[in-house]
Amino acid sequence: MVQTAVEIARGVRAGELDPVQVTEEALARIAAADGVVGAFRRVRFAEARAEAAEVAARPDLASLPLAGVPVAVKDVTEVAGEYLGWGSEAGPREAAAADGLIATRLRAAGAVIVGLTRVPELCIFPTSDDPAGIARNPRNPAFTAGGSSGGSAAAVAAGLVPIAHGTDGLGSIRLPAGMCGIVGLKPGRDVVWEENPGWFGLSTHGPLTTTVADAALLMSVLADRPEWATTATSGPLRIATSTQVPFTRAPLSRPLRAAVEQAAELLSAGHSVTSATPAYPLRALGGLVARWLAGPAEQAVGSFDLSRLQPRTRTHVRVGRLTARLVNDRARDEWEAIAAQFFESHDVLVTPTLATLPLKARRWHRESWLANAVPSSRVASFTGPWNLAGYPALSVPVARHPVHDLAMCVQLVARPGGEPVLLGLAAELESANPWPRTV
Repeated sequence: MVQTAVEIARGVRAGELDPVQVTEEALARIAAADGVVGAFRRVRFAEARAEAAEVAARPDLASLPLAGVPVAVKDVTEVAGEYLGWGSEAGPREAAAADGLIATRLRAAGAVIVGLTRVPELCIFPTSDDPAGIARNPRNPAFTAGGSSGGSAAAVAAGLVPIAHGTDGLGSIRLPAGMCGIVGLKPGRDVVWEENPGWFGLSTHGPLTTTVADAALLMSVLADRPEWATTATSGPLRIATSTQVPFTRAPLSRPLRAAVEQAAELLSAGHSVTSATPAYPLRALGGLVARWLAGPAEQAVGSFDLSRLQPRTRTHVRVGRLTARLVNDRARDEWEAIAAQFFESHDVLVTPTLATLPLKARRWHRESWLANAVPSSRVASFTGPWNLAGYPALSVPVARHPVHDLAMCVQLVARPGGEPVLLGLAAELESANPWPRTV
């Protein structure tokens, strides 16, 4: 079994593990398995080896939180010497002259960036495939690894790397984490501060890992909050559970409901657990859709060759340019007020992570926009609202599907600043109900 990031970093700091050897082992796993998993757009074989040697020679090695840990980075942030792919053949190919915020913090912490992970074009849909490959769910390759951080989730769930970076605009960390049966945390708005966050403020950076301790460690580095590296139990907490699909109240399959029921039973030993659902306003749905359409359109115009975009993306961009004027703060403000009122009476909300089973793995980029949009919007029903509210939310596995080899995961949501609460509660679930870390 691949060691966790916590174990690797501890061993490297103590001189018991060699960063170069750890990196070589990760690269060997990638070379052996990624032809099936499809997690990576680019593997940095030579560069990662050189970086590992540099880490081993650092005078501050004994104090680095991610000392020698191989990490995969989602192909949406600047890594020096690499071009930003965004899952597209229509974008610029100039290599970044310097690291962006995420790569800078990872390297400062001693991590080794072994590769850039596969994403859907412009990160619009929850399936990560492109003309070069399909990111598959390592637990059941017939299903997608999700998106848009699907490559990162696949790399972690397959044990190719212990941790990976992702971004989340409507669920793009939590959805693939929920599909692949790993831990995924979307922090609250501005926790990982950027001057121009994507999709009009919906998108943020976060970790994908196999353990809660690794999620806490990586989140502490991404957010520059060292105190978050150690999980602590909070409590007793007032926990609300809900299986009502936001906005549509669509039917929910029994295995997805059962995961919430199992989580509630596990948590009731130390916390107050009741059934309650926020009053999701329809205006919030409109605010989400407007940003989902207009965000990629704003990014594409001027930076991408629109004629070379995938057909589904061209449609999305065309519609997004027309709906950009609908993006405003009214829907967000109304929903934030409702959410704040709900969390006056509750500390954590527990819902399913997914509203449907994961989509099947296939070349979704060849399908029409409508063929992508309908199943995508259905599966992401529980995750998107919390991007608009700016609340932290975490996906954690608790059960297994009775037929398919798939994890059934729940989403934990807390008020702004509640990332440590979510990590502590997820650690309780992990301790009471251990799950297989990797395939």
